[in-house]
Amino acid sequence: MKVLQLRSCQESLASAIGIRMLQIYFKTARDEEFQVLQDLREGCWIHVDEGTPEDIAAIAQLLNLDYTDLQDALDKYEVPRIERVQNNVLIFTRHPTEQELGLYTSTLTIILSPNYTITISPQRSHLVRHFLHQKSKLSTIQKSKLLIALLMRITQEFTAHIRRVRNNVLRQEKEMITVESEDITALTKNEEVLNQYHSALIPLRNVLEAITSGRYTSLYEKDQDLLLDLLNAVKQSEDLCSISVKSIRSLRDSYQIIFTNNVSKTIKLLTALTILFSIPTMIASLYGMNVQIPFTTYKDAFFYIVGFISVILILAIMLFQRKRWL
Repeated sequence: MKVLQLRSCQESLASAIGIRMLQIYFKTARDEEFQVLQDLREGCWIHVDEGTPEDIAAIAQLLNLDYTDLQDALDKYEVPRIERVQNNVLIFTRHPTEQELGLYTSTLTIILSPNYTITISPQRSHLVRHFLHQKSKLSTIQKSKLLIALLMRITQEFTAHIRRVRNNVLRQEKEMITVESEDITALTKNEEVLNQYHSALIPLRNVLEAITSGRYTSLYEKDQDLLLDLLNAVKQSEDLCSISVKSIRSLRDSYQIIFTNNVSKTIKLLTALTILFSIPTMIASLYGMNVQIPFTTYKDAFFYIVGFISVILILAIMLFQRKRWL
Protein backbone atom coordinates (compact mmCIF):
# COMPACT_ATOMS: atom_id res chain seq x y z
CA MET A 1 0.00 0.00 0.00
CA LYS A 2 2.85 2.39 0.81
CA VAL A 3 4.53 1.60 -2.49
CA LEU A 4 1.35 2.42 -4.42
CA GLN A 5 0.91 5.65 -2.48
CA LEU A 6 4.54 6.62 -3.09
CA ARG A 7 4.17 5.96 -6.81
CA SER A 8 0.98 8.03 -6.90
CA CYS A 9 2.78 10.90 -5.17
CA GLN A 10 5.72 10.55 -7.53
CA GLU A 11 3.42 10.81 -10.53
CA SER A 12 1.69 13.82 -9.02
CA LEU A 13 5.02 15.53 -8.31
CA ALA A 14 6.44 14.54 -11.69
CA SER A 15 3.53 16.21 -13.45
CA ALA A 16 3.96 19.28 -11.24
CA ILE A 17 7.62 19.55 -12.26
CA GLY A 18 6.63 20.05 -15.85
CA ILE A 19 4.14 22.84 -15.29
CA ARG A 20 5.27 24.54 -12.08
CA MET A 21 8.42 25.73 -10.32
CA LEU A 22 9.03 22.47 -8.46
CA GLN A 23 12.44 20.80 -8.29
CA ILE A 24 13.88 17.72 -6.56
CA TYR A 25 17.51 17.92 -5.41
CA PHE A 26 19.89 15.36 -3.98
CA LYS A 27 23.43 15.75 -2.68
CA THR A 28 25.88 13.78 -0.61
CA ALA A 29 28.79 15.20 1.35
CA ARG A 30 31.13 14.09 -1.45
CA ASP A 31 29.23 15.89 -4.19
CA GLU A 32 30.23 19.44 -5.08
CA GLU A 33 26.85 20.47 -6.50
CA PHE A 34 23.20 19.61 -5.99
CA GLN A 35 21.87 17.02 -8.43
CA VAL A 36 18.47 17.58 -10.03
CA LEU A 37 16.31 14.45 -9.92
CA GLN A 38 13.20 13.54 -11.85
CA ASP A 39 11.83 11.08 -9.29
CA LEU A 40 11.57 11.03 -5.53
CA ARG A 41 14.37 9.48 -3.54
CA GLU A 42 14.75 9.04 0.17
CA GLY A 43 16.82 11.84 1.60
CA CYS A 44 16.11 14.24 -1.27
CA TRP A 45 15.24 17.92 -1.01
CA ILE A 46 12.03 19.08 -2.67
CA HIS A 47 11.74 22.80 -3.36
CA VAL A 48 8.58 24.56 -4.56
CA ASP A 49 9.04 28.02 -6.09
CA GLU A 50 5.98 30.25 -6.63
CA GLY A 51 3.86 27.65 -4.89
CA THR A 52 0.22 27.16 -5.82
CA PRO A 53 -2.64 25.35 -4.04
CA GLU A 54 -2.07 22.39 -6.40
CA ASP A 55 1.55 22.16 -5.25
CA ILE A 56 0.48 22.25 -1.61
CA ALA A 57 -2.08 19.51 -2.28
CA ALA A 58 0.63 17.31 -3.86
CA ILE A 59 3.00 17.88 -0.93
CA ALA A 60 0.20 17.19 1.56
CA GLN A 61 -0.56 13.92 -0.22
CA LEU A 62 3.11 12.96 -0.16
CA LEU A 63 3.38 13.60 3.59
CA ASN A 64 -0.08 12.19 4.36
CA LEU A 65 -1.21 15.54 5.79
CA ASP A 66 -4.32 17.64 5.43
CA TYR A 67 -4.24 20.56 3.04
CA THR A 68 -5.06 22.94 5.90
CA ASP A 69 -1.83 21.93 7.66
CA LEU A 70 0.24 23.41 4.81
CA GLN A 71 -1.92 26.21 3.43
CA ASP A 72 -0.10 28.82 5.56
CA ALA A 73 2.98 28.17 3.42
CA LEU A 74 1.36 30.30 0.70
CA ASP A 75 0.61 33.19 3.04
CA LYS A 76 2.91 36.09 2.12
CA TYR A 77 2.45 37.60 5.59
CA GLU A 78 2.94 34.46 7.70
CA VAL A 79 4.83 35.02 10.97
CA PRO A 80 7.85 32.77 11.69
CA ARG A 81 6.92 29.83 13.91
CA ILE A 82 7.54 26.11 14.37
CA GLU A 83 5.10 23.27 14.94
CA ARG A 84 4.95 19.50 14.74
CA VAL A 85 2.25 17.74 12.70
CA GLN A 86 2.39 13.97 13.09
CA ASN A 87 5.99 13.01 12.24
CA ASN A 88 6.68 16.21 10.31
CA VAL A 89 8.23 19.44 11.62
CA LEU A 90 6.92 22.60 9.95
CA ILE A 91 9.12 25.67 10.23
CA PHE A 92 7.73 28.94 8.86
CA THR A 93 10.44 31.55 8.32
CA ARG A 94 10.86 34.89 6.55
CA HIS A 95 13.81 36.27 4.61
CA PRO A 96 14.57 39.67 3.00
CA THR A 97 13.22 40.27 -0.47
CA GLU A 98 12.44 43.17 -2.81
CA GLN A 99 9.97 41.47 -5.10
CA GLU A 100 6.79 43.18 -3.99
CA LEU A 101 6.12 46.85 -3.33
CA GLY A 102 5.56 47.53 0.36
CA LEU A 103 6.62 43.99 1.40
CA TYR A 104 10.32 43.56 2.11
CA THR A 105 10.30 40.03 3.54
CA SER A 106 9.04 36.81 2.01
CA THR A 107 7.77 33.54 3.48
CA LEU A 108 9.86 30.38 3.26
CA THR A 109 8.46 27.20 4.78
CA ILE A 110 10.84 24.37 5.70
CA ILE A 111 9.36 20.91 6.31
CA LEU A 112 11.37 18.12 7.89
CA SER A 113 9.68 14.79 7.18
CA PRO A 114 11.04 11.32 8.00
CA ASN A 115 12.17 10.84 4.37
CA TYR A 116 12.44 14.28 2.78
CA THR A 117 13.30 17.91 3.33
CA ILE A 118 10.79 20.22 1.67
CA THR A 119 10.87 23.99 1.18
CA ILE A 120 7.95 26.03 -0.13
CA SER A 121 8.01 29.66 -1.23
CA PRO A 122 4.94 31.61 -2.46
CA GLN A 123 7.31 33.72 -4.57
CA ARG A 124 10.44 33.04 -6.57
CA SER A 125 13.05 32.65 -3.84
CA HIS A 126 16.43 34.19 -4.66
CA LEU A 127 17.70 32.89 -1.31
CA VAL A 128 17.27 29.25 -2.36
CA ARG A 129 18.81 29.92 -5.78
CA HIS A 130 21.92 31.43 -4.17
CA PHE A 131 22.01 28.59 -1.66
CA LEU A 132 21.99 25.99 -4.43
CA HIS A 133 24.93 27.61 -6.23
CA GLN A 134 27.25 27.77 -3.24
CA LYS A 135 29.77 24.96 -2.84
CA SER A 136 29.70 23.18 0.49
CA LYS A 137 29.95 19.75 2.09
CA LEU A 138 26.24 19.69 2.85
CA SER A 139 24.17 16.60 2.30
CA THR A 140 20.42 16.44 1.77
CA ILE A 141 20.42 13.20 3.73
CA GLN A 142 21.50 15.07 6.88
CA LYS A 143 18.31 17.05 7.37
CA SER A 144 19.43 18.82 10.56
CA LYS A 145 22.58 20.18 8.94
CA LEU A 146 20.62 21.24 5.86
CA LEU A 147 18.10 23.02 8.10
CA ILE A 148 20.86 24.84 10.00
CA ALA A 149 22.52 25.85 6.72
CA LEU A 150 19.23 27.30 5.41
CA LEU A 151 18.62 29.18 8.65
CA MET A 152 22.18 30.47 8.59
CA ARG A 153 21.67 31.72 5.04
CA ILE A 154 18.50 33.51 6.14
CA THR A 155 20.35 35.14 9.04
CA GLN A 156 23.19 36.23 6.75
CA GLU A 157 20.65 37.77 4.37
CA PHE A 158 19.07 39.74 7.20
CA THR A 159 22.46 40.92 8.46
CA ALA A 160 23.60 42.02 4.99
CA HIS A 161 20.37 43.90 4.25
CA ILE A 162 20.32 45.59 7.65
CA ARG A 163 23.92 46.75 7.21
CA ARG A 164 23.07 48.06 3.75
CA VAL A 165 20.16 50.09 5.10
CA ARG A 166 22.30 51.34 7.99
CA ASN A 167 25.01 52.49 5.57
CA ASN A 168 22.38 54.42 3.62
CA VAL A 169 21.25 56.10 6.84
CA LEU A 170 24.81 56.98 7.81
CA ARG A 171 25.37 58.42 4.34
CA GLN A 172 22.31 60.61 4.78
CA GLU A 173 23.63 61.83 8.14
CA LYS A 174 26.75 63.13 6.38
CA GLU A 175 24.63 64.98 3.80
CA MET A 176 22.39 66.96 6.14
CA ILE A 177 23.27 70.38 4.74
CA THR A 178 20.22 70.46 2.51
CA VAL A 179 17.01 68.52 2.93
CA GLU A 180 14.90 67.50 -0.04
CA SER A 181 11.58 65.66 -0.15
CA GLU A 182 13.40 62.67 -1.68
CA ASP A 183 15.57 62.42 1.44
CA ILE A 184 12.53 62.24 3.71
CA THR A 185 10.91 59.65 1.43
CA ALA A 186 14.06 57.49 1.45
CA LEU A 187 14.28 57.79 5.22
CA THR A 188 10.67 56.70 5.66
CA LYS A 189 11.21 53.71 3.36
CA ASN A 190 14.34 52.63 5.26
CA GLU A 191 12.45 52.82 8.53
CA GLU A 192 9.63 50.66 7.15
CA VAL A 193 12.16 48.11 5.84
CA LEU A 194 13.87 47.87 9.23
CA ASN A 195 10.56 47.58 11.04
CA GLN A 196 9.60 44.61 8.85
CA TYR A 197 13.01 43.04 9.42
CA HIS A 198 12.69 43.52 13.17
CA SER A 199 9.20 42.03 13.26
CA ALA A 200 10.56 38.95 11.44
CA LEU A 201 13.73 38.56 13.52
CA ILE A 202 11.97 38.38 16.90
CA PRO A 203 9.83 35.31 16.09
CA LEU A 204 12.76 33.81 14.15
CA ARG A 205 14.78 33.97 17.34
CA ASN A 206 11.99 32.10 19.13
CA VAL A 207 12.06 29.45 16.39
CA LEU A 208 15.81 28.99 16.82
CA GLU A 209 15.43 28.69 20.59
CA ALA A 210 12.79 25.99 20.08
CA ILE A 211 15.06 24.09 17.67
CA THR A 212 18.01 24.41 20.07
CA SER A 213 15.98 22.72 22.79
CA GLY A 214 16.07 19.50 20.70
CA ARG A 215 12.33 18.87 20.96
CA TYR A 216 11.73 19.05 17.22
CA THR A 217 14.79 17.40 15.68
CA SER A 218 17.79 15.44 16.91
CA LEU A 219 20.98 17.47 17.07
CA TYR A 220 24.63 16.58 17.43
CA GLU A 221 26.94 18.55 19.69
CA LYS A 222 28.40 20.47 16.74
CA ASP A 223 24.88 21.26 15.55
CA GLN A 224 24.06 22.64 18.98
CA ASP A 225 27.11 24.90 18.85
CA LEU A 226 26.17 26.11 15.36
CA LEU A 227 22.62 26.85 16.47
CA LEU A 228 23.89 28.80 19.49
CA ASP A 229 26.15 30.85 17.21
CA LEU A 230 23.23 31.34 14.86
CA LEU A 231 21.01 32.43 17.75
CA ASN A 232 23.62 34.99 18.81
CA ALA A 233 23.86 36.25 15.23
CA VAL A 234 20.09 36.73 15.11
CA LYS A 235 20.18 38.65 18.39
CA GLN A 236 22.98 40.86 17.07
CA SER A 237 21.00 41.53 13.88
CA GLU A 238 17.97 42.34 15.99
CA ASP A 239 19.99 44.80 18.11
CA LEU A 240 21.54 46.36 15.00
CA CYS A 241 18.08 46.75 13.54
CA SER A 242 16.83 48.50 16.69
CA ILE A 243 19.84 50.83 16.74
CA SER A 244 19.32 51.69 13.08
CA VAL A 245 15.65 52.49 13.69
CA LYS A 246 16.64 54.82 16.54
CA SER A 247 19.19 56.50 14.27
CA ILE A 248 16.52 57.01 11.62
CA ARG A 249 14.13 58.57 14.12
CA SER A 250 16.88 60.88 15.38
CA LEU A 251 17.82 61.79 11.80
CA ARG A 252 14.18 62.41 10.94
CA ASP A 253 13.85 64.81 13.88
CA SER A 254 16.97 66.60 12.67
CA TYR A 255 15.47 66.78 9.20
CA GLN A 256 12.32 68.34 10.60
CA ILE A 257 14.35 70.97 12.48
CA ILE A 258 16.42 71.78 9.38
CA PHE A 259 13.34 71.87 7.18
CA THR A 260 11.50 74.16 9.61
CA ASN A 261 14.54 76.41 9.85
CA ASN A 262 14.80 76.63 6.06
CA VAL A 263 11.12 77.50 5.78
CA SER A 264 11.54 80.20 8.43
CA LYS A 265 14.50 81.67 6.53
CA THR A 266 12.52 81.67 3.30
CA ILE A 267 9.59 83.45 4.94
CA LYS A 268 11.94 86.09 6.40
CA LEU A 269 13.57 86.63 3.01
CA LEU A 270 10.22 86.98 1.24
CA THR A 271 9.01 89.39 3.93
CA ALA A 272 12.13 91.54 3.59
CA LEU A 273 11.88 91.59 -0.22
CA THR A 274 8.20 92.52 0.01
CA ILE A 275 9.03 95.50 2.26
CA LEU A 276 11.91 96.60 0.04
CA PHE A 277 9.79 96.51 -3.11
CA SER A 278 6.86 98.20 -1.41
CA ILE A 279 8.91 101.37 -0.56
CA PRO A 280 9.54 102.58 -4.16
CA THR A 281 6.09 101.35 -5.18
CA MET A 282 4.40 103.42 -2.47
CA ILE A 283 6.39 106.58 -3.26
CA ALA A 284 5.89 106.19 -7.02
CA SER A 285 2.16 105.65 -6.56
CA LEU A 286 1.90 108.86 -4.51
CA TYR A 287 3.47 110.91 -7.29
CA GLY A 288 1.21 109.28 -9.81
CA MET A 289 -1.88 110.82 -8.17
CA ASN A 290 -3.58 113.81 -9.79
CA VAL A 291 -3.19 116.03 -6.70
CA GLN A 292 -0.75 118.68 -5.64
CA ILE A 293 2.36 117.02 -4.14
CA PRO A 294 5.63 118.63 -2.98
CA PHE A 295 8.52 118.73 -5.46
CA THR A 296 6.21 118.24 -8.44
CA THR A 297 7.25 121.65 -9.87
CA TYR A 298 10.98 121.13 -9.43
CA LYS A 299 13.00 120.45 -12.55
CA ASP A 300 15.26 117.81 -10.89
CA ALA A 301 12.53 116.32 -8.66
CA PHE A 302 12.90 112.87 -10.26
CA PHE A 303 16.54 112.58 -9.24
CA TYR A 304 15.79 113.78 -5.71
CA ILE A 305 13.02 111.20 -5.35
CA VAL A 306 15.19 108.37 -6.73
CA GLY A 307 18.00 109.35 -4.36
CA PHE A 308 15.60 109.48 -1.43
CA ILE A 309 14.27 106.01 -2.32
CA SER A 310 17.83 104.67 -2.66
CA VAL A 311 18.81 105.98 0.77
CA ILE A 312 15.72 104.37 2.37
CA LEU A 313 16.42 101.08 0.59
CA ILE A 314 20.04 101.04 1.76
CA LEU A 315 19.00 101.73 5.34
CA ALA A 316 16.34 98.99 5.14
CA ILE A 317 18.84 96.49 3.69
CA MET A 318 21.32 97.26 6.47
CA LEU A 319 18.58 96.76 9.05
CA PHE A 320 17.46 93.44 7.52
CA GLN A 321 21.04 92.19 7.30
CA ARG A 322 21.55 93.06 10.94
CA LYS A 323 18.49 91.03 11.80
CA ARG A 324 19.69 88.30 9.40
CA TRP A 325 16.61 88.45 7.22
CA LEU A 326 18.78 88.73 4.11
